[in-house]
Amino acid sequence: MVTLADILGAAGAISGVADRTPLIPSPFMSAAIGHEFLLKLENMQPIGAFKLRGALNAVRALPEGVAGVTCCSTGNHGRGVAYAARERGIRAVICMSELVPQAKVDGIRALGAEARIAGRSQDDALAESRRLAAAEGLVEISPFDDAAVIAGQGTIGLEMLAARPDLDHILIPLSGGGLAAGIAVAARAIRPGIRLTGITMNRGAAMHLSIAAGHPVEVAEMASLADSLGGGIGHDNRLSFPLCRDLLDDTVLVSEEEIYHAMQVLYHEDRIIAEGASVVGLAACLSGKLAPAGPTATVVTGRNLDMQVFTRIVTGQDVRLDDHVIKGCPYAT
Repeated sequence: MVTLADILGAAGAISGVADRTPLIPSPFMSAAIGHEFLLKLENMQPIGAFKLRGALNAVRALPEGVAGVTCCSTGNHGRGVAYAARERGIRAVICMSELVPQAKVDGIRALGAEARIAGRSQDDALAESRRLAAAEGLVEISPFDDAAVIAGQGTIGLEMLAARPDLDHILIPLSGGGLAAGIAVAARAIRPGIRLTGITMNRGAAMHLSIAAGHPVEVAEMASLADSLGGGIGHDNRLSFPLCRDLLDDTVLVSEEEIYHAMQVLYHEDRIIAEGASVVGLAACLSGKLAPAGPTATVVTGRNLDMQVFTRIVTGQDVRLDDHVIKGCPYAT
């Protein structure tokens, strides 16, 4: 399993490239919940997302002479792997489903990686990544079920608690569980009594449903404003599922409408451009599904989104997600 020592080692490995993002207060959210509310700005990473931490730690740990790397991704992990592979001068092939926004596919190609579109689910992309690893000798780097990746993401927890040792509650966007597992390992080691909540959208919530079932379950993937939280956790999940199951206090689901509103809040009140996955912590609080009892922080996970869709949201227009339409609503405090 992943330990605090692994996370401290990762902090040294990624130092100077993917570390030390700001932790800033949100006056609006602080007033809304009645306690200080802080934002960890991982959207300020060089690739625009926290995923660079884990990817960089994993790629830098590879031995010399590797043929290259591959992974499945909903976009941001692939971008991180592409960045880290370019730094090492090795080949990277990123496998994604048709649900990944074109802006994320283009960002991966811009970093010099090959982008493979395979099927309409994360499972399809994973199958292609594993085929490439077997057929072409590439090293597969899981977006969440990899010890080096989890340790890299855990450095966020180190930084948050170093800056604010008094944190009472951390709200963690939850997908495959790499981020939640890493932060949870760090936070439980440093501040055992801290409250940790994983939050995700209610359309295809794989980790939430798996924890409830007691084992990894398959979900139908659907388009979401929080697209980077989509995908399954893998039936053979070894690390992120047991860590999330054992270390998170609870998990919460938010709707697409609640994500839409929270994206408006973060933009209009804090002037921050961020993906839907970044605001699920805000959404849970604003909807009344969570009522933090002390200083609280969440991770603004990334900014790699379709700006046309983002513009529609912040200007209060309708947004279509396949067969689901989010009715527009002009922003008002």
